Amino acid sequence: MKAVFLDRDGVINVDKGYVHRIEDFEFYPNVFKALKKLQDAGYKLFIVTNQSGIAVGYYTEEDFLKLTEFMLKEFEKEGIKIEKVYYCPHHEDGIVEKYAIKCDCRKPESGMIRKAIQEFGVDPTKSFLIGDKENDILAAHKEGVKAAFVKTGQGMKYVDTTTADYVGEDILDVVDNFILKTDERVKE
Repeated sequence: MKAVFLDRDGVINVDKGYVHRIEDFEFYPNVFKALKKLQDAGYKLFIVTNQSGIAVGYYTEEDFLKLTEFMLKEFEKEGIKIEKVYYCPHHEDGIVEKYAIKCDCRKPESGMIRKAIQEFGVDPTKSFLIGDKENDILAAHKEGVKAAFVKTGQGMKYVDTTTADYVGEDILDVVDNFILKTDERVKE
């Protein structure tokens, strides 16, 4: 199975800092079009997102889950299926005790990606990640997944130092000019 792993804030939605309320959640313009193209090309879609706002007490896990449910329903309305949302609520400097740990799921660690690979039989050599921070790219590379970097979200802060396999303007650029083109070359 081939898959695309998506960071959330800065890739799918505008990163306004610790987004946790439906009224603050704003999809980027090309997200639905880009994900539809990936789905039509046979990619399974996963979200892998650090949510340290839970550990530091900015919002609760229930707040995150409520927003996630809203997001998934919006994708469904557009005919897009997200296989699973993996999230890391941890941060070792957090104030909420049960989440204030060092874990193997918080990117740049690759625990969320590894879990999806194991649970769904994903082939990392045929898969991609799209992120806007170097931690996203590092997590993907640890599991042998090709990684693309978008200039949206936090992207411009890291664009000059990224180790990504491709740098794109936004998610649609990455899909059209990297993932689908790479896929075509593999088929030839």
